Amino acid sequence: MLWAKNFRALLALVCGLVLCGCNPPGQGAADEEKEPQFLIGRSRVNAMNFAGAIEAFEQALEKNPQSAAAHFELGWLNAEKESDAAAAIYHYQKYLKLRPTASNAETIKEHIFRLKQDLAKGVLPVPASNELQKQLEQVAEENRRLSEELDRLKARAVTVSPPPNHVVSNPQTVRTTQTVRSNSPVQPAQPRATPQTLSPGALRQVVSSTTTQRQHRILDGDTLSSIARRYNVRLESLLTANPALNPRRLHVGQSLVIPVR
Repeated sequence: MLWAKNFRALLALVCGLVLCGCNPPGQGAADEEKEPQFLIGRSRVNAMNFAGAIEAFEQALEKNPQSAAAHFELGWLNAEKESDAAAAIYHYQKYLKLRPTASNAETIKEHIFRLKQDLAKGVLPVPASNELQKQLEQVAEENRRLSEELDRLKARAVTVSPPPNHVVSNPQTVRTTQTVRSNSPVQPAQPRATPQTLSPGALRQVVSSTTTQRQHRILDGDTLSSIARRYNVRLESLLTANPALNPRRLHVGQSLVIPVR
C-alpha cells in the first residue's frame, strides 16, 4: 500500500514537470526580466546599441523560449529600429500567445495590424488615397486643356476654310475666257427697235422674220462664211438679217439671226 502511494506521488510530480516545461517553477514576468541576457539587452537599448540589444534578447530566448518579455522587446526593436515588419509581427504574436490577458494586448494587436499593412504595401504597392486623388485631378486638368486646344484648332480651321458655296474655277478655263474676251471688242449696246420706231414695211419684215428665223451663237473659230455654209444660206442674206453686225468684229457668244433661205 505504501508503495502504491509513493508511485502516485512520483507520477504527479512527473506530470507537473511536463506541464511546466523547461521553465523553472514559479517563473513569472518579473523573473523573465531578471534573466542576465535580458538585463544586458535592456542596458544596450539604453545605450542605443539596438543591434546588440536584439542579439542579447535572442540569447535570452535561447535560455527561456517562453520569455514573453523577450518577445515583446524583440517585437518593438524590429518594428521601430530595424523596420523588419515580418520579425516584429512574429515576436508580437508570440508575446500575445504567452500573455493573452496582458494589459497592452489591444495595443499590440493594433501594432500587428499596422505592420501587416506595411508588409502588404511592400509586396503590392498601393498609392495612398491623397496621392490617388492628386493624380486624378491632374488627369482631369490635362483633359480640360486638351479639349480647349481642340476647340481653338476647330475655330481656326473654320476661319481659314473657303465658304461652302465657293466654287474654285479652273485657272486654265479662266485664262482662256479672259483671252477671248480681250480679243473681242466690247460692242456698244444696240437700241432695241420698237413698233413705234419702225416703218410699216420694216415692221412687217420683223414680224415675218421672227416667225421663221433661227438663232446662232458664235463659237470660237466661227466666221460669217462658215456660218453661212453651215446653214446653207447666202452670205448677203446673213448680213441683211443682222444689219448691226460688224463682220470684222465677231466675238464668242454673240447671237446671230439665221434667215430662211
